[in-house]
Amino acid sequence: MNTFFNWMERYFVPIAAKIGSNRFLISIRDAFITLMPITMANAVAVLLNALVRDIPTQYGWTGITEFFAPLIAVNGAVWWGASALFSLLFVAALAYQIGKNWNVDALGTTLVALAAFFCFTPQGATGTWGNVSWTYTNVNALFSCMIIAIGASFAFVGLCKTPLKIKMPEGVPPAISKAFNAMIPGILVIYLFSILGIYLPKLLGSSLQDWISTFVQQPAMGITQNFGFIIGFALLVQLLWFFGLHGPNILGVITEGLYGTAATANGVAAGAGEALPYMFTKTSFEIFAWMGGAGCTIALIIAILVFGKKAGEKAVAKVALAPGVFNINEPVTFGVPLVLNPLYFIPFLLISPLLVSIGYFFTWIGFVPYAIPVPWVLPPILSAVLATRSWQGGVIALLNLAIAIAIWSVFVIVGNRQKDVELDAEEV
Repeated sequence: MNTFFNWMERYFVPIAAKIGSNRFLISIRDAFITLMPITMANAVAVLLNALVRDIPTQYGWTGITEFFAPLIAVNGAVWWGASALFSLLFVAALAYQIGKNWNVDALGTTLVALAAFFCFTPQGATGTWGNVSWTYTNVNALFSCMIIAIGASFAFVGLCKTPLKIKMPEGVPPAISKAFNAMIPGILVIYLFSILGIYLPKLLGSSLQDWISTFVQQPAMGITQNFGFIIGFALLVQLLWFFGLHGPNILGVITEGLYGTAATANGVAAGAGEALPYMFTKTSFEIFAWMGGAGCTIALIIAILVFGKKAGEKAVAKVALAPGVFNINEPVTFGVPLVLNPLYFIPFLLISPLLVSIGYFFTWIGFVPYAIPVPWVLPPILSAVLATRSWQGGVIALLNLAIAIAIWSVFVIVGNRQKDVELDAEEV
């Protein structure tokens, strides 16, 4: 075991840490994090509509739906602003992060990227302006919007670092000087994307957005629904956490870019009253496996409080209980600690893939409905009920929690015995 840990610390951890500190990946991660209030607003709107519209309609309780008609209308407006325009907002967020991380005017980068997006996006009808379909701005267009944002932002950043600037004399207000410095790079980027927006579709036979959706996004999203990929992702998240690295953040392109997109797409479909397209999403990991945090650490906290005999672990568990209920697991992960702890290596690594497998199975056979996004801070069990809009989701989450408590308890008890042996040896 020590040989394995030494090898991982020597070869795996440095690579993972380097990936986690990459400016480009940090920009993408932080863009998603910036949009969290918008994502949560949409999740709340979809959740409320599920409670006052979808579920009552399913059981014929039309009176409830009629009573809450004003709230349903407001939630529809929230859905439009937070979900139907999500990818457009992501263009702005990502461009801002790229400008900031490459030390170029972040707001200027944002505005140029947004202008480039609209220059590049096809109009809905020939000879008509401003007729842009929301299919180019909703979550299903995320990949194409990401590529446009990256291309426009880095083109602007690169040009800003060349002599192509209008330098103003000293004494000119900074805002004016900054605008003139960005003028030529901004003009060139906007013209470039206007030309590409007109002539690239002639080469591809369709708009770049449609081409990316067909040949990149749909295959990539399809891979995320593969059982082997799901288990591999869950395993890798735990392996990174074991070495003290924030797995979901380091794998943010997958966590948010793929599984987060799938969750948002389900929210879009639910808001529009359509069938949910994705069986397993970021929300699925949260409600079935990441209860209390990655590794189902709320189960470890319960196991320590019930069976633990180590004063230090019990003290940490008492402090970590309240955050754990709201799925914040850093206190227990670094307090017990789980990081580089050989005793807890096996359960910490394998419990999440096991719980994911159970959640996947019951969703696959149709016992549990597909999940819509809900705020990740909702307590376990309740989050599963609300996300799946069913009691079945709560039952499977409860089953998974019980299994996790049982597994963690075995290792907590083993840890108690190890301590007893050490104490006996010291007394002798």
